[in-house]
Amino acid sequence: MTEDSAHSAPATPVAPAAPAAPSADELRAAFGRVRVEVAKSVVGQDAAVTGLVIALLAGGHVLLEGVPGVAKTLLVRTLSHTLRLDTKRVQFTPDLMPGDVTGSLVYDAKTSEFEFRDGPVFTNIMLADEINRTPPKTQSALLEAMEERQVSVDGLSRPLPVPFMVAATMNPIEYEGTYTLPEAQLDRFLMKLVLDLPSRDDEVEVLTRHASGFNPRDLAAAGVTAVLDANQLAAAQASVATVGASADVIGYAVDVARATRQSPSVRLGVSPRGTTALLAAAKAWAWLNGFDAITPDHVQAMALPVLRHRLQLRPEAELEGVSADTILRSILQQVRVPI
Repeated sequence: MTEDSAHSAPATPVAPAAPAAPSADELRAAFGRVRVEVAKSVVGQDAAVTGLVIALLAGGHVLLEGVPGVAKTLLVRTLSHTLRLDTKRVQFTPDLMPGDVTGSLVYDAKTSEFEFRDGPVFTNIMLADEINRTPPKTQSALLEAMEERQVSVDGLSRPLPVPFMVAATMNPIEYEGTYTLPEAQLDRFLMKLVLDLPSRDDEVEVLTRHASGFNPRDLAAAGVTAVLDANQLAAAQASVATVGASADVIGYAVDVARATRQSPSVRLGVSPRGTTALLAAAKAWAWLNGFDAITPDHVQAMALPVLRHRLQLRPEAELEGVSADTILRSILQQVRVPI
């Protein structure tokens, strides 16, 4: 090769190095910032925020129970904003049809063909507002979406976006015009989170923010910023899956579930799906706290939110004012904890 040809030869381009994947510690720190960002718009619901984060990490759905005005909708909207996830809200009413949720075939006059038009379920976080106000026919339309992450219309199965979570709200004190959720659907919610009325100090903080011009419809103006995206969430979910569980702790989770089936106040106890949900939530909670394996403490911390909606109490127990939370607390005190 001559000197001239050597000078004229093009240099081989060097591909830029791919950014390093975030470590588990970095992802945990980011989820800590998620809770800080959500607190900029939602006051006094730290437990509910943590529960939603755990549900996302475990790939489950959440039932939010609380009286109107405790920021259930705002909580879900803010969380999706901090994670750069798409969210859609559906107001469930008695006249809501299954196609209004899943989507339907629409005739296109230009092509003389029917085409599928996506419903609001095609999103990352679907906020099902007052889910118990729609009849069972529409409720059943959600079952496939919640369990299989897909929607079947006209013989074709259409996958939903990843990640996908249903965050459904319920009013615990109003029963007029509502429908009891089918047990099969209740069992598909990973957790049931109860949002209580705020304390006096928290309510003063809420009013102070509103007096200063806070607009719940403008999260950017409130200073809420995105700290994660769907890819980082997927990486965190993969990291959660590596959390270990010893045979003793798995046995402890099973013993807690079996004890609900033997309680004299319970007509129907926790199913194996509930036990699996308890393990998944415990692993997510352990990962958030930096543990490589779950402990009985993690199982106990997740027992109430994961199992409370899966118990069917006997009528006489309900008349006596016994609650699912009371039964679960008693079971956790009685079941032997592995050392």
